[in-house]
Amino acid sequence: EMIRRIELNNILNNQVNNLMGFEKKYNEIKEIEKAKTQFFANLSHEIKNNMPVYPGDIDVNLTKEKDFNKDGYNMYSLYTEMHAGTHIDSPLHMKDNKKFISEYPIEKFIGNVALLDVRGEKIIELKDEYYKNIKENDIVILFTGWDNFYGKEEYYTKHPIVSMELAELLIKKKVKMVGMDMPSPDRNNYEIHNALFENDIFLLENLT
Repeated sequence: EMIRRIELNNILNNQVNNLMGFEKKYNEIKEIEKAKTQFFANLSHEIKNNMPVYPGDIDVNLTKEKDFNKDGYNMYSLYTEMHAGTHIDSPLHMKDNKKFISEYPIEKFIGNVALLDVRGEKIIELKDEYYKNIKENDIVILFTGWDNFYGKEEYYTKHPIVSMELAELLIKKKVKMVGMDMPSPDRNNYEIHNALFENDIFLLENLT
């Protein structure tokens, strides 16, 4: 009787171990399948000397101050204005707003993306499908293709602009942020900047 109990326990233990092994394998497969549906992309420009900056801004200066072979360690200094390369504009940029970007919650910078293919549009107009495709708290990305001109004069002087009608929809939808592969959603009067900033909508500029 004792031997039978031991054998039965061994059988049960083996079955439990098999089930645990199956569950572990199943969870691993689920994680792999989940990873396949996720996409990560670096859309930022490299910070380096002689990189393009907005006309009138100070050039970026990246200097190696200490060298490992000479000093025993490496150290760099970086002198730059805050709008070189890929960056985020918060309302503090153009409004009488005392809130620094570091004071916003991390949730402000994370969310679902609504990608709008607006290549070839000199004025990015409102379209009927945007009412459905853009959801509240989305991060809206404008794919203009203008990053092809990055480093050239026309990148800053002839880029597309966002229409006020589209800006008003973005405000109505209460999006978190508007990103674009160009330096600005407007030129000269900055009316789009101001309209979005008044509604606490950030701008993500100079994407690749």
